[in-house]
Amino acid sequence: GGGKGAGSGAGCRVFVGNLPYSASWQDLKDHMRAAGTVLHCDIMAEPGTAMGSKGCGIVEYASAAEAQRAIRELSETTVNGRPIFVREDREEPGGS
Repeated sequence: GGGKGAGSGAGCRVFVGNLPYSASWQDLKDHMRAAGTVLHCDIMAEPGTAMGSKGCGIVEYASAAEAQRAIRELSETTVNGRPIFVREDREEPGGS
């Protein structure tokens, strides 16, 4: 084993894509809790779409290990019948 250590707070967040528009943040949180303790869960809004959802979200875990587990174990699992993908949330450096 042995892995690279992450900085404080870094690596605890995952990006979830291909969410069904019918899924609420509660649905997402319930689903993602299979991998660990979910501290925060947010579905990105897209005003003007049918359900006001972009079909993707960010989930923050209590630890980076849980986030890694989510990426490993919850990718391609289904939420409301739709297969999702889970990857590391990469924050863009800088920003406007």
